[in-house]
Amino acid sequence: MLQPKKTKFRRSQKGRMKGTAQRGNQLAFGSFGIKTLESKWITGRQIEAARIAVTRYMQRQGQIWIRIFPDKPITKKPAEVRMGKGKGNPEGFVAPVTPGRILIEVEGVSYDIAKEALRLAAQKLPVTTKFIVRRDYDPTQNV
Repeated sequence: MLQPKKTKFRRSQKGRMKGTAQRGNQLAFGSFGIKTLESKWITGRQIEAARIAVTRYMQRQGQIWIRIFPDKPITKKPAEVRMGKGKGNPEGFVAPVTPGRILIEVEGVSYDIAKEALRLAAQKLPVTTKFIVRRDYDPTQNV
């Protein structure tokens, strides 16, 4: 499961997810990708499930890039605990994503395989996504 090796602080504040993604909003590595259309926290487990879905469908052909990393600690208080007494203990890590953020990129497979693989990955994620293709992609290439 994805999580940072070391963090500067054990707990962080929730924060707000306003606006659209200013970084990571264009294809940088692959020819195909999925872009999020809404704001959400994506957990390390969800990212891993999506990664497995893509690699299984592509049968280990081509390359995959995961463009998000869960580095924000999330805390939870135990069940049936009264109010107060401080913040809860860290339970896991999430990656906050805003609309326009590229989540996964794929290269080295045909359009049809990439589209289906990324559709399967999108089902594992809690956000609505859009399949995108590089502007200069040439489908006649021998891939």
